[in-house]
Amino acid sequence: MSFNRTRAALLLILLVYFVLASLYAVYTPAWQAPDEPAHYNYVRYLAENGRFPVLQQGDYAQAYLNQITAARFPPDMSIDSLRYESHQPPLYYLLAAPMYRLFDNAPGPWATPAPGLLALRLFSVLQGAGIILLGYAVARRIFPARPSLALGTAAFIAFLPRNLAAAAQAGNDTLAELLLAAVLLALVEWVLSAGASSPGKPAPVRRLVWLGVLLGLIALTKTTAYFALALILGVLAWDWRRQRADAGRIVRDLCLVGLPAALLALPWYARDLHVYGWPDFLGLRRHDLIVVGQLRPADYLALHGWGAYVRQLVIETFESFWAVFGWMGVFIDVRIYQALALLSLAVAGGLALHERQARSRAALTAGQRLALRVLAASAVFSVLVYAWYNGQFVQFQGRYLFTALIPVAIAFGLGWDQALRSPGNLRLVAGGLLVLAVALAGWGLLAAHSLPKWPIAMALLGSAILAGCSCVSCAESRSARLLNGLMFAAPYAGLSLLAVYALFGAIVPQLG
Repeated sequence: MSFNRTRAALLLILLVYFVLASLYAVYTPAWQAPDEPAHYNYVRYLAENGRFPVLQQGDYAQAYLNQITAARFPPDMSIDSLRYESHQPPLYYLLAAPMYRLFDNAPGPWATPAPGLLALRLFSVLQGAGIILLGYAVARRIFPARPSLALGTAAFIAFLPRNLAAAAQAGNDTLAELLLAAVLLALVEWVLSAGASSPGKPAPVRRLVWLGVLLGLIALTKTTAYFALALILGVLAWDWRRQRADAGRIVRDLCLVGLPAALLALPWYARDLHVYGWPDFLGLRRHDLIVVGQLRPADYLALHGWGAYVRQLVIETFESFWAVFGWMGVFIDVRIYQALALLSLAVAGGLALHERQARSRAALTAGQRLALRVLAASAVFSVLVYAWYNGQFVQFQGRYLFTALIPVAIAFGLGWDQALRSPGNLRLVAGGLLVLAVALAGWGLLAAHSLPKWPIAMALLGSAILAGCSCVSCAESRSARLLNGLMFAAPYAGLSLLAVYALFGAIVPQLG
């Protein structure tokens, strides 16, 4: 694919993203996004009072929150008491407050006027575009000879329905993911370029300072992205070991990263210590005291046991990563979740083939392997943060894994591309789907369950399509290459269509 065609395809992905995300911003009813009222109240307080709010008793009332969400935020129920995000770091709110002030007299397109809310949502949409571009850049940097993989990464991020909903709401999550994506790109470029430099050459000052600035900005945005510190320290440790750095070099590097981060973050931490007391420099202890009434894991386990807990964790996390909306109450057709599960299994099979064949043929350079390890570490940390949060509260929400969206998007593209790369791979994945269909049928018959007809039918259909494509792919012809290209693009096009259906077939009918 030529550079001009690649750039045109990327621009098309961005254009479709802006259209879809703007539609989500406009047509999602006010406050029908998790925690949006509390984020909005933070922005409004800062814009109207010129100072930061303080989290205090009364800012969270579980009973009222349950009541107002169940009633779908009617005009006669105020959101003013929902202020439980007042402990959050300030960066997003400082950037969003001017948007609120500029549009605070412009009502939203909802029955209940929400001054400035649409502007805040569109501000998040713009940040989401930055994540798409950075995801594209990360994939293109690791695989410069495979532009379709970079475009697939951008398309996955741009069209994932739940991510579109998250990028079209007021809140600090998208900014945190944007800054984390910038850290990933900087680290990937570092490990890739390190192989081309002499072993004794220290890391450039500008790169380390830039990482320190990004780390400081993350510290001022959201704690769920704080694992960027571990990623940076991990790459620093790898570089020190590679170059056998002495103590002076280690101190130099730590200062170049740590000083910019400290200069940015410490004033806010000092403010929190003054407001919330020692050692609550993040306001999290105050948050735990205020947020009373949320379901805790111990209570869930006492009621339902470990089996139900694990089952709900897996199912709800998977479904809400793709397409569960509102306050975890708006679902799409269950058959679509089943189709997404089958697609995920096919991609996982392709990813296993990619790893096996890359090892046997040494298809990846040392720099590429290191870059993929950085992405894998980022994904692992995202999962650990998710597990830690669910260790405190029962929050099976896949959106909390969007800090790993770039690694997931690249893994999805690698797996799907590898599944289509050769007739042999196509037949292997098709065979896997066929075995799954047989296993589902046997499980339904032997375990006295009702036969899962739709999953079986979709697995058989997918197996037949991939097996048929394997016959065409044997031919080295223009039509075969065109078919492969269409097959690779099909899941991403399907996600964009699913995003439209989710908005106008689920969100608007169920919440409008």
